[in-house]
Amino acid sequence: MRDPSANPAIPEAWPDIAGRMEGREHVLPVRVYYEDTDFSGFVYHASYIRFCERGRSDFLRIAGIHHSELHWGGSDGRTGFVVRRMECDFLRPATIDDVLEVRTRFVELRGARFMLEQRIMRGEDMLFRALVTAALVNAQGRPVRLPKQMRAALEAVVWKG
Repeated sequence: MRDPSANPAIPEAWPDIAGRMEGREHVLPVRVYYEDTDFSGFVYHASYIRFCERGRSDFLRIAGIHHSELHWGGSDGRTGFVVRRMECDFLRPATIDDVLEVRTRFVELRGARFMLEQRIMRGEDMLFRALVTAALVNAQGRPVRLPKQMRAALEAVVWKG
C-alpha cells in the first residue's frame, strides 16, 4: 500500500477528488448527468450501484488501498475485492443536475470480508440505502484474509474519529 498523497495521477489542484472523511464516514460528492437517468428523467436504478462503487473505491483509496496494486499483485499475489451481497432500498428519485453525496461507513471487518452501510443523500434527504458485504479474493476467486497491513490501514481510518 502506498501513500495516497504520492499518487502523481491526482494533481495538487484536486486534493479532495476522492472525497473526504467526516468522522468515521467517507463522503463522496456525485453530480447526476444525463447518462445516469432513464426515459423517466429519474436516475436509473443501476446508477445508484455505480455511485456506491465509486464511494467504496475512493474510501479504500483514502485508506491507502489501491485497486490497481491489488490487481497487479504484491507480496501476497494478485487479489481483488468482490461484492458478495448487496441489500438495497430505493427511497426517493434523483434527477439530472442533482448534487448527491455517497456516504460510506464500515460496519464490520472479519477475515476476508467486510460489511459497509452506504447511503446516497441529496441534502438531508436519503434517496438510497445499501448494506454491502464485500470480500478479498485471490486470482482463483477464493477468499483470502485481509493482510495485516491492509487491515491496519482500514482500521486506522474506520475506527478513528
